[in-house]
Amino acid sequence: MKLPRTPSFRLDGRNALVAGASSGIGFGCATALAEAGAHVFCVARNRVNLEASVAAIIAKGHSAEAIELDITDVNAVANIFTTLKSLDIYVNSAGLARHSSSLDTTELDFDAVTAVNWKAAHFSAREAARKMIEGGRGGSIITMSSQMGHVGGIDRAVYAASKHAVEGMTKAMAIEWGVHSIRVNTICPTFIRTPLSEPSFANPERLAWIKSKIKLPRVGEVEDVMGAVVFLASDASAMITGSALMIDGGWTAD
Repeated sequence: MKLPRTPSFRLDGRNALVAGASSGIGFGCATALAEAGAHVFCVARNRVNLEASVAAIIAKGHSAEAIELDITDVNAVANIFTTLKSLDIYVNSAGLARHSSSLDTTELDFDAVTAVNWKAAHFSAREAARKMIEGGRGGSIITMSSQMGHVGGIDRAVYAASKHAVEGMTKAMAIEWGVHSIRVNTICPTFIRTPLSEPSFANPERLAWIKSKIKLPRVGEVEDVMGAVVFLASDASAMITGSALMIDGGWTAD
């Protein structure tokens, strides 16, 4: 009997672009894709942190380069994707959180969060899809969403709304672009220890709430996301599109 062949998790010969790659989850994603063999274009606004991140990846013998970019600048995003020779993988890990009660949310905070988490996610995914269609060999688009794209949370009405929007957007894009062999999915982490989440971990009451929701006996680490992004970028997930991969320690199991 002929054995079925396990699809490869390797990404050799593929080009990936990771937005938000200068720190936290985005840096973890860029590292994971580079370790799997991809050439990674690392994108972020903070050039100093970005160049340090790329240098660290290259120092380990992997292939990466830095592109300074404000992902909320729709025209600049379009220009960057146009300059790429080819694109197989796009990971958008750029995100913004400004938490407050719904009664206290300002218009400025609302606009800032939705501009990064939803608007930029939409238009950068569009440009990635255009580049992949032009290349004619499909690809994988992965947006870093959140468990808050599936539930609500204290002081997170705007943040949760932006992530719910990403989940709906992802399903619609998966339907539209499947004919081009482009897969569109989200990764939905729980609270992961990064500079962005430190204020929540530093608040004893908020930390207690977080731990009460996570069913596993710890909070999330960047490494918990790295395997997931390689899986969704690789041939191992060739039949997965329009889906959300939960990395929430069981938060949404209730």
